[in-house]
Amino acid sequence: MEGDSYKYKGQRKQLVEQLRLKGIGHEGVLEAIGTIPRHLFLDSQFDRFAYQDTAFKIGAGQTISQPYTVAFQSALLKPEPGLKVLEIGTGSGYQTCVLAALKMQVFSVERQRLLYDRSKILLRKFPYKLRLFYGDGYAGKKAYAPFDRILVTCGAPEIPESLLNQLAPGGILVIPVGAGETQEMLRISKTQEGSFQKESFGSFRFVPMLPERATDN
Repeated sequence: MEGDSYKYKGQRKQLVEQLRLKGIGHEGVLEAIGTIPRHLFLDSQFDRFAYQDTAFKIGAGQTISQPYTVAFQSALLKPEPGLKVLEIGTGSGYQTCVLAALKMQVFSVERQRLLYDRSKILLRKFPYKLRLFYGDGYAGKKAYAPFDRILVTCGAPEIPESLLNQLAPGGILVIPVGAGETQEMLRISKTQEGSFQKESFGSFRFVPMLPERATDN
């Protein structure tokens, strides 16, 4: 891919081994992390840091999550090829590409116009069929529901009812929940009968979902 190199590929390989040592065991997720050139999603001045396991600011008060968080959330989704996944918070587009590299059908909603415009241009460089939308993450994307998987990449003060309603029977929602500086990572599974089962996977730190909600949804 244009803009990639053997140097970056080598750094990604090292990153994958770091993530493996930190407990990420999903081979498909690790392969996706090893495939996607993360440096393309950062300002060029941060190139030499792109494959460190750390988050970076990307503008509009948002960040690109550290690779461990991206891998952890992706693995919690129990990804499978062909599944329909809704991502809330496109951000830089990095997580979006990881989901696509896992061969899922990706729908992604971004609240910040600056990031939506930027990621829409960048993601055209990748060989994935992605559906990107500018709009309200709280509302999900009802026109394309139901979804087999929903991933929220920002901290939510509560679990949006609209996202639960757009989850297919047997589906999974992964969402960091909490109004403070840290959030509790939750995996919510919807049974075939329509009830919900909740699991907790520790504390993480995310930028918050925005209270001023966009209307273009």
